Amino acid sequence: MDPVFSPPLHRQRHQFVIDFVKRNKPRKVVDLGCGECSLLQKLKFHREIELLVGVDINGAKVKKKMHGLGPMSTDYLQPTFDQLRVELYQGSVTQKDGRLRGFDLVTGIELIEHLTLADLELFPEVVFGYMNPVAVIISTPNSEFNPLFSGLTGFRHIDHKFEWTRAEFHSWALKVCLEYGYDVEFTGVGKAPPGQQERVGFCSQIGVFHRLGGRNCCNLLFDDDAEDVFSYKLLYSINYPSLRDNNILRRVLVCEVLYWAEKLKGRCTEEKTGETLFQTEGGAEECVSWSERYMEVEKQKTAACGAEMNSPVEQCGRHVSEDQGGENEELFRTNGQGQQESSCKPNRCVSVPLAVLWSSCPKISALSGSLTNLRRLLMDNPEVQLSQDSSAVLVQEQELEEESHDLEDSGYAEASQCSYSAETERENWEASE
Repeated sequence: MDPVFSPPLHRQRHQFVIDFVKRNKPRKVVDLGCGECSLLQKLKFHREIELLVGVDINGAKVKKKMHGLGPMSTDYLQPTFDQLRVELYQGSVTQKDGRLRGFDLVTGIELIEHLTLADLELFPEVVFGYMNPVAVIISTPNSEFNPLFSGLTGFRHIDHKFEWTRAEFHSWALKVCLEYGYDVEFTGVGKAPPGQQERVGFCSQIGVFHRLGGRNCCNLLFDDDAEDVFSYKLLYSINYPSLRDNNILRRVLVCEVLYWAEKLKGRCTEEKTGETLFQTEGGAEECVSWSERYMEVEKQKTAACGAEMNSPVEQCGRHVSEDQGGENEELFRTNGQGQQESSCKPNRCVSVPLAVLWSSCPKISALSGSLTNLRRLLMDNPEVQLSQDSSAVLVQEQELEEESHDLEDSGYAEASQCSYSAETERENWEASE
């Protein structure tokens, strides 16, 4: 009876790489022999990676699935400050290409057994010598495991040129380390049935190579005089949306400002006179400005938040900073010319001070960083109407009901509260694989 692997063996190999990425957080990763990009599909969710590259000699195979490496809807609705670029090339692992030098991690999963002996001689020089990455993960079949597969004669795949024993793989790997300045750890995936693990080893044996000296050291024998050549054909490249792109930052910020301005305007419009009666502790009624009451409640809520925003700029619960310059924090109505009105009339504007938006919405403060920067990012934006002194956002009253419906359909209201995460899409993709 053939051994049964759970999860399947190819998933175990990929999970080994993913676990390595989680522990070591490489920024630049290349998968040699990427095939239909199944490993890259998993790695793109790990945003510590800034450059993700795949190389395969079979360009047609790469093209079949390459568009699946593009950004998903959540990447556009909820861009982060992370950066990711994906590149796919057609080329041979026995050829040098300067665009692949200096990576943090190179993987060759079930690759070397497809190389002829002549190509296998060139492989270490290209990968360990010329590319000179910080770490290399290589997996290859363990021929000692083959007798456990009933009916198997010869190699496991028709395209395999060889399959090594553990001793043969160890000998090759140690020779590479000695010649190119690496050390290696041996492990594997796919355990043998009980009682046979020590005798036959793992189904797929794995060597994890680490460059001596780590990230801060390079192999000087092959670095200084290496010639940059570009022998690979670029098949696909794309940059994921990132808040480090100023245009994307402005777009997301504008969506947040419009959404929250509409939300505050809706609450203000419910109070036709702009005032609300609240009971005092003594039972008497006192008249309190709606905006004053709202600011009181919102400050209490944000002060209790305490959770860090997913941004290097600000944290939840931050109060209005000194650069707000004592701006009026109340919501008031204007006639569109900057003149205040005392009552709610058709064809008028509700003026929402930027100070209120900045202090009430942690995401707006996180994206902008300061009230001054918020004003600067909104100025000259055709989607946002500012007051004459640029201290407030003007929102038309007459379009309240219609705009609220548009808001629901537009997607930017959900952009800040979207529950359909990248993790959900990743799970759906894996389920359909």
